[in-house]
Parts: sequence; C-alpha cells; structure tokens
Amino acid sequence: MTPTRRHCLKTLAGGATSLALPSLAWAGLPGMTEGPFYPSAAWRSRELDWDADLTRVTRSKSGDAPRAAGEWLDLGGSVVDASGRAIDGAEIEIWQCDVHGSYRHPRGASTRVDTAFQGFGSTRSDAQGLYRFRTIKPVIYPGRTPHIHVRLRHPAFGELTSQLFVAGEPGNARDFIYSSLSGAERALVDMTLQKAPANSHVTWVAQRSLVVGA
Repeated sequence: MTPTRRHCLKTLAGGATSLALPSLAWAGLPGMTEGPFYPSAAWRSRELDWDADLTRVTRSKSGDAPRAAGEWLDLGGSVVDASGRAIDGAEIEIWQCDVHGSYRHPRGASTRVDTAFQGFGSTRSDAQGLYRFRTIKPVIYPGRTPHIHVRLRHPAFGELTSQLFVAGEPGNARDFIYSSLSGAERALVDMTLQKAPANSHVTWVAQRSLVVGA
C-alpha cells in the first residue's frame, strides 16, 4: 500500500521510531550533482510509477504486483528551513539503485534488474513539513557507498539536489563525495537506521529532516 499522509503522521509521532532532529544551525543540505541516472520526466512518465512507495510497481499491474527485493526501509521526516520552520508543499524526489546495483534509467541497467523496484519516487510535504517514502535500504553501487539521491523544489528556496547516506556505513570513508563533506554537512545527510518493530512490514526505519536554505 502506498504510504498515506495520515500513516506518515502516525509513524513520525510514535516514540519507538522517532528520532530527535539534528541541530539546524547550518544553511542546509549540501548541494550535489544529480548523477548520470536521474530519470527524466518524459522517460519516467512512459516507463515508471513515481509515487512514494518504491517497493511496488503498480503501473498496469493487478493488486498482487510483486514486491521489491532487499530490506525495506520507511524513510520519513520533515522539510524545514535553517531556523526549523516547516516547509509546506515542498516537492521531494528520491532515486536509487536496486539490490543488483541497477538504476531505473535508460542507461542504468546492469545485467540484472529488479523490475519490482520502482527506483524513483515523488511526494510533497504536508502542512507540518512531513514527508514519507517506502523504499529499500540502499546498497553499494560500483565505486560508491550506499546512498539515496534526493531533490527538493519549492518557491521558497528553488531547487536543491543532494544525497543521503547510511550513518556508520564502513564504505562512507572511502566514498569520494562523502569524504569531501565537512562534519556539519555529514550531520545533515546521515540517515540513522533503526530496526523496525517486529509487527512492521519493513525491516528498517529512518527519520531524516531535510534542511533547506532560506
């Protein structure tokens, strides 16, 4: 089931899965390249779903559409400015490779591809700035540490592209992008993964505030 806004609010309000917001003393997420595998709007309108649940491709599928391989991750949080004010109606996009290291992109497939993984998702923050995605725990891509690309748009700040990383991942120190970030910037892009409750449909939960410049 695609994550709903009401479900998002309940998940983020639960003490078992809530994480404290980091310090918001910095200008915002560090800007990064979109990389070679950002799916264009024209291509994804023909080839992809783009809702907030990346673990299930429902285009032209019945209700029993297969689910993505990998360890499922509920990723949620708030879009806020550097003063901690919630940003309502921000468009948030994420994209990442599947468990085989393949991106859903015309040039992104390796010899194996998980066709049940959407690869790209989009949602908007609500009046409290909250957003939520269901995806998979990112995996190693050749030459890169596990990461999730993220892009945000809103009239208040324009457009911002960055990446999110798994906090404590051993490969981070060897990643050419992550290793170039300052400690303050890493604090803004690290995702702390926690094991989901036993009765959950996912394996991991992460709450990541997305801080944007004024």
